[in-house]
Amino acid sequence: MKRRGNLYAAILAGALSLFPVAAVPAEGTGRTAGTTAGASSAADNAAGTTAAGPAAEQAGKPRNGSATGRAGDATDRTGMTEDRTGIAAGSEAGAAEQSETIRSGTESAAQKRPKTKPAVRDSLRRNGRSGGIAPPSFAPERDGKRPRRLTHRIGAEFRPEHIFTINPFLRGENLAQLPVDLSLAAHLKYSFRFRPGSPADRTYGGVYQGFGIAYYDFANPQELGNPVAAYLFQGARIARLSRRLSLDYEWNFGLSFGWKPYDRDDNRLNTMMGSKINAFLNVNFFLRWMLTRELDLTFGPTLTHFSNGNTKIPNAGLNSAGIGAGLTYNFGRERAEIPQRTPAPEFRRHFSYDLVLFGSWCSKGVEVGDVLYASPDTYPVVGFNFSALYNFGYKFRAGLSLDGVYDGSANVYVPDRIAELGGGAPLEFARPTIDRQLALGLSGRAEFVMPYFTIGLGLGMNVLHKGGDLKAFYQTLTLKVGITRNAFAHIGYSLRDFHMPNFLMLGVGYRFNNKYPRHY
Repeated sequence: MKRRGNLYAAILAGALSLFPVAAVPAEGTGRTAGTTAGASSAADNAAGTTAAGPAAEQAGKPRNGSATGRAGDATDRTGMTEDRTGIAAGSEAGAAEQSETIRSGTESAAQKRPKTKPAVRDSLRRNGRSGGIAPPSFAPERDGKRPRRLTHRIGAEFRPEHIFTINPFLRGENLAQLPVDLSLAAHLKYSFRFRPGSPADRTYGGVYQGFGIAYYDFANPQELGNPVAAYLFQGARIARLSRRLSLDYEWNFGLSFGWKPYDRDDNRLNTMMGSKINAFLNVNFFLRWMLTRELDLTFGPTLTHFSNGNTKIPNAGLNSAGIGAGLTYNFGRERAEIPQRTPAPEFRRHFSYDLVLFGSWCSKGVEVGDVLYASPDTYPVVGFNFSALYNFGYKFRAGLSLDGVYDGSANVYVPDRIAELGGGAPLEFARPTIDRQLALGLSGRAEFVMPYFTIGLGLGMNVLHKGGDLKAFYQTLTLKVGITRNAFAHIGYSLRDFHMPNFLMLGVGYRFNNKYPRHY
């Protein structure tokens, strides 16, 4: 009967070993499982009794002890009897293996298994399939979200402006016999800015940039048209007046389409605009008031200029000033993103060198006696600028520039001739030799630097020339648009004596020794 009882006990122990045991406290999981498995395995292997199998199962033996239970069952069937000496010997062997198991941190049976990849082993332990109870995981929680690099917004504006009537056509010499002194414009704009609190945002005062479209009405569609403007723009904060109120600026630069230009047969009174496409320039200064978490109200003065850059005559241009009012919606803006008073990262001052190559075309008006006649031809312009500029900080650099130009319109003249009585032959315009159309000048330059765009001003004089039109004090207004870290597109305009149009400067440039930190 005793032998049959031992047989039943061994069968019961083998059955119980097929099921996972109850959970053990987390901090003792690894040590308890290793100790129990080591003791049970040593007892069965050393003594070969069936009594060790049930004892190990009652102590919380894991599933991998089932093989040992089966071994004990087989030994019991051969007639082996319970021997307490064997149990004691097995306990001593189990204690030795227990210490080895604690040092290794794994079960002795698990050491004999084929090695698996750490990721697979961890996954098995988490799902309870590795034959033991997995230790607690201390890996940090990750929500999978990365900080936004940019925020986006969309806005609408209305700009009523007064037109400066500096041209006879605008003063009333038109078909309606009324002054053209008011323009109304509606603007729709998209912009993006750097994440609030980021280095670029702190350095450049909440700078934003984007593109917009506008529709203009001058109340004279028959002679001026209703042009549409498409433009790039950029703005930033000048001063923070309170937590929700700031003083900002913004400039717009682009092209306007849909003008009705001067035409000797169909639109001869419009002596102001000579092109269907004209440049659009605008600058705004306004108050920005944060109405809600997402919505801003803007209100302030605005200045606008339209012209064709002297690419076609007439080119008197249109200038206006007024008030702009608008609303801007900020997508996903949080209350914590209201600008804080934080210092900008430190800047290392240095010299940089810009090389610009440009070209364009221009028209020419030639004085004959007291009358100015427009040449029917257009003339090429090519040139270069090489500037050495000292970078005082993130937003400002200044220096000197060597300016070379070939102006195909310079010193064009009408040859002396004796007009026949009653003759109506058109005037002939002649070009001088090339040396009277080349000049080398020296100018002072100052640039306002912002992300993606740099606005520059220059004042200079030609120092090498053959006189005439090239003996002049010239001014330049430029916009540099970043293409890569060092390469940029160059858009500029040159004047003489602050009022005489000279030529456009459309080109590309490259910056040497650029040490600006990368913030965007």
